[in-house]
Amino acid sequence: MADAPIIPDEAEVRARWGAFQWNDDSKAKRDAILSRYPAGREQSASIPLLDLAQRQVGAETQTQGWLPVPVIEFVAREIGVPYMRVYEVATFYTMFNLAPVGRFHVQVCGTTPCMLRGSDDVLAACKNKGLIKGKTTPDGLFTLTEVECMGNCASAPMVQINDDNYEDLDYDRTIAILETLANGGAPKPGTQEPGRHTVEPKGGPTSLTAMVTENHDYRDEWNVVTQGADA
Repeated sequence: MADAPIIPDEAEVRARWGAFQWNDDSKAKRDAILSRYPAGREQSASIPLLDLAQRQVGAETQTQGWLPVPVIEFVAREIGVPYMRVYEVATFYTMFNLAPVGRFHVQVCGTTPCMLRGSDDVLAACKNKGLIKGKTTPDGLFTLTEVECMGNCASAPMVQINDDNYEDLDYDRTIAILETLANGGAPKPGTQEPGRHTVEPKGGPTSLTAMVTENHDYRDEWNVVTQGADA
């Protein structure tokens, strides 16, 4: 099961984040997000606005970002709904962090398909690089969380690190990804299996072959969903 977040002291959090406001970049994205919803339906913008707020907190703290209670309250005021309506969203989706995390949030899937395919080796690699479940490393780089299924069963085991998935992992591949990130590099997201594009058979796709595009980046589509077409 996912580890329960350790919420910081409320007085400290309110002193730091009680005056949270959108910066200029986020304000423009906020306007674009709200423009997609008719009057009276602003609550539907809860997810993209929470995502936007978490990213701004992350940029200000040089981390992956999280949602202090005052920031959630701010989002609720932005869309004119009770705080609890937005808090329910933030606590439902694991994409939202309710406690501070490191620069890289390493979320290891431990559900049955990943476990059968070697997620214990992935966790062992994390442990041997100094990561502890539910904790952030002393240098502030990594936070390790074990989560439930994230939908990459066909390329298990996998981890999600910030916005990227890394799939077809083993001990050595996990070590390589963590070391690349620690050294300031950018490991290739997606499958780590040589010659494999996404989750097609290792010998190559056998159906819908005309739809296979080597350079398609689905993160661009997610940015449009959460931040608007100008992201």
